[in-house]
Amino acid sequence: MKAVVFDMDGVIFDSETLVIQMWKVVAEKYGIEDIEATCRECLGTNAAVSKEKFSERYGQEFSYDKYKKEMSDLFHANAAGGKLKQKPGIRELLEYLQKNHIKAAVASSTRREVVMRELEEGGLLPYFDKVICGDMVQRSKPEPDIYLEACRQIQEQPEECYAIEDSYNGIRAAKRAGLHPIMVPDLSAPTMEMEELSDCILPSLHEVQQYFEKTKKADKKIK
Repeated sequence: MKAVVFDMDGVIFDSETLVIQMWKVVAEKYGIEDIEATCRECLGTNAAVSKEKFSERYGQEFSYDKYKKEMSDLFHANAAGGKLKQKPGIRELLEYLQKNHIKAAVASSTRREVVMRELEEGGLLPYFDKVICGDMVQRSKPEPDIYLEACRQIQEQPEECYAIEDSYNGIRAAKRAGLHPIMVPDLSAPTMEMEELSDCILPSLHEVQQYFEKTKKADKKIK
């Protein structure tokens, strides 16, 4: 294992829950139905694909940009200044990788401005060698572009890297790119497809660290 590439929302930060909560506030204000189901369809996708999915569900006349801005303003009011809750075990896992000289990168569908701000405010940015975001690649997850770009930037082959994801689209993207996907479920429960695509499904990042330690010991025995 040469590197670990992390999704951000739902893996590093407990942000997807907050996004849905804020969308529910906007939906109640404007009478938008089935907002949680729509949000779940968008997990792991970039802004352009999310907008498409909202338009498919609510029609082309749906004022997505207006509603999205209201949701974003509410989200950042609740998350700014380091208030965004981090997933249990993330800092310990990043310290473990750093100690063992294993590269770490971010491959997030969120736009770069938001990703960099949240990582910096959370005190996690120094742990990452590279940060690749949704507005830096052409195609959204589940296409492999963002993971291939992450591997290119950290100068490692995909088969030498693990990807940590919580969403179906993220696992699909990592697998298509040739990485070893690990699913740590957040809002999306594992399915048979996820079991087939993932190297393993683990309940938290603490177990991911334990898994890497066992893998390291097994590799040493083989050598």
